[in-house]
Amino acid sequence: MSDIRLALPDVGEDELAEVAEVLRSGNLTMGPKVAELEELGAAACGVEHAVAVSNGTAALHLAVLALGIGANPDGQPDEVI
Repeated sequence: MSDIRLALPDVGEDELAEVAEVLRSGNLTMGPKVAELEELGAAACGVEHAVAVSNGTAALHLAVLALGIGANPDGQPDEVI
């Protein structure tokens, strides 16, 4: 096992309390905290809407769809290399 620290999370009591609140609520997905995060993210980016996703792969998938990659009128998918 390596002793090299890969990250130094900045998690304090406020963050731990928020996580505990979500866990106690049972709303791990699509709950009010997700909506709040999306609103804050949209405001921070100066856009009308934002979507929270579960991971980077889901984010990249949405980005590809938003760019129209794979949306051909002939029904054949684009080849992504």
